[in-house]
Amino acid sequence: MAKTVYFFGSGKADGNASMKELLGGKGAGLAEMTNAGLPVPPGFTIATSACRQFFANRGKLPAEVETEISEALQRLEQETGQEFSHPRNPLLVSVRSGAKFSMPGMMDTILNLGLNDRTVAALADRAGPRFAADCYRRLIQMFGNVVLGIAKDKFEAALEAIKKSRKAHLDTDLDADALNEVVDRYKTIVSRSTGKAFPQDPYEQLRMARDAVFNSWYNPRARTYRQMYKIPEDLGTAVNVQAMVFGNRGERSGTGVGFTRNPATGTKEFFGEFLMNAQGEDVVAGIRTPIPIAELRNIMPEVYDQLRLISERLERHYRDMQDFEFTIQDGKLYMLQTRNAKRTGLAALRIAVDMVDEGLITQEEALLRVEPEQLDQLLHPVFEPKARGKVRAEARGLGAGPGAASGSIVLTPEDAVAQARRGKAVILVRPETSPEDVAGMAAARGILTATGGMTSHAAVVSRGMGKPCVVGCKELAIDLKAGTVSVNGRRYRVGQPVSIDGTTGEVMFASLPTVESELIRVAEGKLRPEKSALYAYFKRFMSWADAKRRLGIRANADLPADARLARGLGAQGIGLCRTEHMFFAKDRLPHMQKMIVADSELNRRRALEKLLPMQRSDFKGILEAMAGYPVTIRLLDPPLHEFLPKEEELREELRVDKQKKKKNLQKIRRAQKMLERVEQLKELNPMLGQRGCRLGITYPEVSEMQARAIFEAACDVAGRGIEVFPEVMIPLVGHTREFELQREIIDRVAQEVFRRRGRRIPYLVGTMIELPRAALTADEIAQGAEFFSFGTNDLTQTTYGLSRDDTAALIQRYVELGILKSDPFEVLDRRGVGELIQLGTERGRRSRPKLKVGICGEHGGEPSSVEFCHAVGLDYVSCSPFRVPVARLAAAQAAVKEELGEPETAHVTA
Repeated sequence: MAKTVYFFGSGKADGNASMKELLGGKGAGLAEMTNAGLPVPPGFTIATSACRQFFANRGKLPAEVETEISEALQRLEQETGQEFSHPRNPLLVSVRSGAKFSMPGMMDTILNLGLNDRTVAALADRAGPRFAADCYRRLIQMFGNVVLGIAKDKFEAALEAIKKSRKAHLDTDLDADALNEVVDRYKTIVSRSTGKAFPQDPYEQLRMARDAVFNSWYNPRARTYRQMYKIPEDLGTAVNVQAMVFGNRGERSGTGVGFTRNPATGTKEFFGEFLMNAQGEDVVAGIRTPIPIAELRNIMPEVYDQLRLISERLERHYRDMQDFEFTIQDGKLYMLQTRNAKRTGLAALRIAVDMVDEGLITQEEALLRVEPEQLDQLLHPVFEPKARGKVRAEARGLGAGPGAASGSIVLTPEDAVAQARRGKAVILVRPETSPEDVAGMAAARGILTATGGMTSHAAVVSRGMGKPCVVGCKELAIDLKAGTVSVNGRRYRVGQPVSIDGTTGEVMFASLPTVESELIRVAEGKLRPEKSALYAYFKRFMSWADAKRRLGIRANADLPADARLARGLGAQGIGLCRTEHMFFAKDRLPHMQKMIVADSELNRRRALEKLLPMQRSDFKGILEAMAGYPVTIRLLDPPLHEFLPKEEELREELRVDKQKKKKNLQKIRRAQKMLERVEQLKELNPMLGQRGCRLGITYPEVSEMQARAIFEAACDVAGRGIEVFPEVMIPLVGHTREFELQREIIDRVAQEVFRRRGRRIPYLVGTMIELPRAALTADEIAQGAEFFSFGTNDLTQTTYGLSRDDTAALIQRYVELGILKSDPFEVLDRRGVGELIQLGTERGRRSRPKLKVGICGEHGGEPSSVEFCHAVGLDYVSCSPFRVPVARLAAAQAAVKEELGEPETAHVTA
């Protein structure tokens, strides 16, 4: 049987940093630090393979694994000179989770395991009664919550009651007698909640804690986190069992979390926080607001210098910013963890560029250090300066997450989720957050906490989500029962507005408008590039990405303003211009409706003549914005009923008019005619009805008008010396003859316009592949089509037989049940839809070797989908303007991984 338990201690470990998949990030870090000779308390890691066996065997480990654990525990007893359950010299351990990917706070930890009524007395004799009672109450609370499933609130209420009776503000104000009273109350809570006494056998405690950590892999918050960050469900977690060191042993002891650089801004500075006389959970849980790590220099200068040297050594060794945990026991430093640190998008960008300049990493490595989605954070809004200047900040905390946000106050994660579902912007305001709050944090626009620091749960998770966050706002007094937030005597209720600035830490109890970020303002020409330090970093980094990527990046844009923004963010053309969006404007919709209700081709053409100059004007603006780059314009796609009033509204309008006996018979006749047309066009399944190229075939004059507008606009723009490359895209083709009929119209109109204008414009005619039949017959279609653009939104609908508009709840349930790994409308389904894309591309290029192929669905801005497009040899992806930087980086990463020979996660069928 393969080895399952890996020991570390005495400067030697069975594992190393390369074994994250087996040992988890924490276990691999502990092994690597031990091998490097750093002061790490000894212990052992139960591998992720044991977790998978645990679930495969319905909650039991094989006997061989149990034997390995017993042997490792005996070795740990020999290493420490202590024994489990020894009446005078007991071994106490921590039991912590540790998956391959960092999931801060999502799974569970138990400290001080091994204490019982007998060993706590021995600990009191050796280290003092207060310390012993403090450790025991912490164990009972953690074990009671994590292992026995007792709500934290029950323990917290008991602790608060005793603090109140003793007039104590903090836990550290309680003496040994008070803490022993807490222990007694906690034991009562356990016995009343479970019907059993708190377990006294340390071996039973360890077994139960280990199994609870395994089970925490599937707790709701961990599953939610994995879904948000697309972490595979089947990895499992390791369990780390480590000899305890105590930061709560008095004023010469403490615990903290540090970073080798600032995780919010990326500034190169020794950054972190600590608490004296505390255990690690006190820092990350946000129960007490910690002290900046620079203060440690004044309290324990030797420990500070040692910690500073170790942190620098860790960063050089890992060649990445590190997040480390440490404990000081009686003036001696111990390292408990190191891992690559989570950081904001701003910090990720700056650290990547700075480390290249420092010679730590290459440009290729820098590109892999920034998650594509993190670039989205750089586009987050900030408060409008004039509006912000009129409002005084009533409180200030620590700016822990990027951007600015306004919304209504909510005090519970459940309310945040419920309000967000109703479309309301909310700010989640909490004393501190815990892992149970993750769904509410995801739903809120921003997070505000009264306690905690830059390494608290709220800060770390918000940074990962890219949410504006302010923590440690000491002025806040939150009354959850009353539903109020008080600041300096002013009281605010749930539902009132609050605004937070995740950069400055400012809190304003008002609704403030936001404006675009620096990058957006530079892209739109509202801010000179040299005035933005952020843009300088962004420009350098993206130049490295553009030099590496093979895929072209285009944008989906329907308006000139969107096209200009896309160009400013680096788009190399328009991959989808949806012409139907232009018809919904107030000055155009009446003409569109006249065209639809017309009873003859002549009347339809009269209405279309009114729309022609409007369409031409729009196309001119977009072609100008994309000077020198291709612009793909899709002909009218949606069913005609979408442009008409709702049937119910028309019936109600007629009923009211007739009841009032209005004399305007002409108006009534118009409404009656409109209703008749709506009824004629009504379809039971309109998305699979008369839409796309079927409209152009039924009403060829519509395609004629659109083609004329495109080519006249192109001639007008080219006449001013601007290069134009229009590409006309025919939607929803399922049969090659459909394409041929529409192409004949486009080519005929093009030649008419060129002859009349005395100018010829290069253009392409292609199709949108969004039906499985089109992909399967791509070789026939490509004989006439010069490009394919896969419309992955509709191709996913027609492949799955799922409506993206009506099945969101069903898809979410399928993800929860493991039927789907992710929402196929968000992440491209490689096995089904992806195979059609690959097949359609291969067959199309068989007929036309130089066929240009891209995608223009929402998947064009999703990183793993972009990686797939690179793998199957597409020419470009197209996405919304705001996703262009994400797609540029994702395409570069795909190319770099290919160069490095990394396994292609995108690949595909044989």
